[in-house]
Amino acid sequence: MEKPMMFCSQQLWFAILVSFVLCFVLLCFDYSALSGSDNGNDDFIAPLSRNPLVVVVNQTDSITSELTRENRVVDVKDSCLGQYIYVHDLPRKFNEDLIKNCHLFTRGTERNMCPYLVNLGLGSGIQNHEMVLLNDSWFSTSQFMLEVIFHNRLKNNYKCLTNDSSLASAIYVPFYAGLDISRRLWGVSTSERDSSALDLVNWLSVRPEWKKMWGRDHFLVVGRISWDFRRQTDNESDWGSKLRFLPESKNMSMLSIESSSWNNDIAIPYPTCFHPSKEDQILQWQDKMRRQRRNHLFSFAGAPRPDLQDSIRGKIIDQCLVSGSGCQLLDCNYGATNCDNPANVMKVFQSSVFCLQPPGDSYTRRSIFDAILAGCIPVFFHPGTAYAQYLWHLPKNYTTYSLYMPVREIKDWKVRIKETLLGISEDRVVELREEVIRLIPRIIYVDPSSKSESIEDDAFDLSVKGILERIERVRELIREGKDPSIGFSDGDDYKYTFSPYGGELNVTI
Repeated sequence: MEKPMMFCSQQLWFAILVSFVLCFVLLCFDYSALSGSDNGNDDFIAPLSRNPLVVVVNQTDSITSELTRENRVVDVKDSCLGQYIYVHDLPRKFNEDLIKNCHLFTRGTERNMCPYLVNLGLGSGIQNHEMVLLNDSWFSTSQFMLEVIFHNRLKNNYKCLTNDSSLASAIYVPFYAGLDISRRLWGVSTSERDSSALDLVNWLSVRPEWKKMWGRDHFLVVGRISWDFRRQTDNESDWGSKLRFLPESKNMSMLSIESSSWNNDIAIPYPTCFHPSKEDQILQWQDKMRRQRRNHLFSFAGAPRPDLQDSIRGKIIDQCLVSGSGCQLLDCNYGATNCDNPANVMKVFQSSVFCLQPPGDSYTRRSIFDAILAGCIPVFFHPGTAYAQYLWHLPKNYTTYSLYMPVREIKDWKVRIKETLLGISEDRVVELREEVIRLIPRIIYVDPSSKSESIEDDAFDLSVKGILERIERVRELIREGKDPSIGFSDGDDYKYTFSPYGGELNVTI
């Protein structure tokens, strides 16, 4: 019996020895995977209890090491990977204090702006008006509240915020530049108009987050047109501030209701007055617009611009007036209150097949998005009104959702609006209207107080997606050893020019 016992004992010792060797090899492999470094720096070790599956991102050189988060261990199961946004904790004077002092600025009239800041920037709620508005998702929203609405959406609804700036794919600067400059646009020296902008870039430029990409991963959102921040001289008579011409600001991207001709200014939709909190509210509204009876061929909501030499609004109003019941005109002249009530605007647009959208005081106007919201097919007269602007939100092929009647100069006006619109076939009208109604979710901002997760790809979501992709393209240039400044903030003198062939515009951002 001794030999079998010795044989079993030898098997047992052999099994123990093999187990020990395997454990030793596995421990060595695990240690080398977690602690290895190309250049001697310690790696960040994510807690394995939270991140059971990890991949090590290696450094390449001193420039791209910042972009790879210093060998940070990346959780491949992290749904926020590539979507993290870090929000700078700015001094209160750049945002909260501006809201508290809302009585000091106006929207270009004599009206108090404070009522427009309630409900997280949406304004006061509007009760149903003759069933025009359908549900309780309507507010008296100012077109200049984009920066407040965006900030609140980010704070309340965005799932991929981070307090660790090294994780961030983009860094948001919550400076309410539109509210700030609105206090200083009239009768104020250029030095005072520029004071907040200078304070901001001085604050940002000494932050460690700035030095990773020298600001090219930073972005801000403003509720005014970009031209309000592109004063090119220090003449007191010139308009606006020079925020966007400051060297540090040139490295940032700015999202606004209207872009300029510089590549680092990007347009996103004006806020409308419709801010649903549930997906059903959007679907109900779209169904209502499909069933809507439209008794007028076309409409125009606005006022003439006699002080603007090249404005075509006077011609449009004249043609509307002579078209009888074919055209409905909503007078928005100074002193008129018709256009301040969203129900009045919606009532006109809902009853019209086409909505005329000439340029306003600048290229764009909120009426574009009011028309789309009402299922009214927009008619544009200049490429800078929409086609060269809202590239993240509207189809590149503008013929799928709008009509284009280019008018290069008022002296060349030969458009016969009623006759042109009557020439559009009924099948074509149905196709255009359906595409317009399909676009509604893309041009509205969901209520920031909503906790619903079912609404996706609203104007906010598409804006965030667009800025993340823009910043990632800059990172790719750096990883390839290319200069990221080339083209980043260049001017494009042809951005708003008419195509000689009337085809699609070749605009990228």
